[in-house]
Order: sequence, then structure tokens, then C-alpha cells
Amino acid sequence: MNKKIAVFPGSFDPLTLGHLDVIQRGLTLFDQLIIAIGVNTEKKYMFSLEERVAILTDTFKEEDKIKIHTYSGLTVDFCQEIGAHFILRGLRNPADFEFEKAIAHTNRKLTEIETVFLLTSSGKSYISSSIVRDVIRHKGDFSGLVPPSVLQFPK
Repeated sequence: MNKKIAVFPGSFDPLTLGHLDVIQRGLTLFDQLIIAIGVNTEKKYMFSLEERVAILTDTFKEEDKIKIHTYSGLTVDFCQEIGAHFILRGLRNPADFEFEKAIAHTNRKLTEIETVFLLTSSGKSYISSSIVRDVIRHKGDFSGLVPPSVLQFPK
């Protein structure tokens, strides 16, 4: 029997409660969930790659079905390398849907990868990494937007 392996890609800069919501719900759908931190050398991150790996590893240390990986290049190429047949994505709003739909269609054209969308829970749909980074930059209290593991890396 083939295992249902999904990749949940993102920069996770930082991991938010919205990400956590999608990941926890995705665990009910798949045998294994690979949280894949995309590396883009053109992008300036607030949290280093090492910090993001540490945050994710700490957050999911009790969850056997989750593995943390980093990758660069196309997400579909990474999926093929590790034998994943699904990409998991969270949707917060209609703009997310339009953007993610275009990517999903392109990915499907390139490979046999299916994209599975989960709507974020209504109480978390306003949370985005960019909003959290803005709160951090302005010295606001972001503790209600992220899991506790993020708080161990002061910015």
C-alpha cells in the first residue's frame, strides 16, 4: 500500500498559528507530512534558516508523522525527489485562492502532483507571516500569533 505523503511548503518566516492550524488538520489526511522550508537566496528573511528549522523541529518534536526538510528550486521537483504525491496549502482568503490556484494548475501541468487546499480556521485567517514580522519589527506583542517555539528567538 502506498503511503500518502504530502509536502507543506513555505518560508515559515516565522511559523504562525495559521500554519499550525493547517498542519494539524493536514495530519488527519496524510500518512506523512513533510514541512518543506523553501530556500530563496534572493529573499531577505527575518529568521535564519537554522532558526526556522529549530522552530519547526521543536514545535513538532512529538509528532512522528512530520518530517522537516529544506529545499531550493521547484516544489514539484522536491516532491518527486522524496516520493510525495500531494502538496498541502492553506487558504485564508479569496486572494490566496486565486494565487494558489494558478500555482496548482501549473504544478499539475508539470507533474502528477495534486494540490490539496484547506481553509484556515476562521479565528486564524487574518494571521500571516508578513503581519507577524511587522508586529515584531515594531516591538509589538506577537505571542498570540505564533506557537511558543518562535518566542525563544528574540528579534
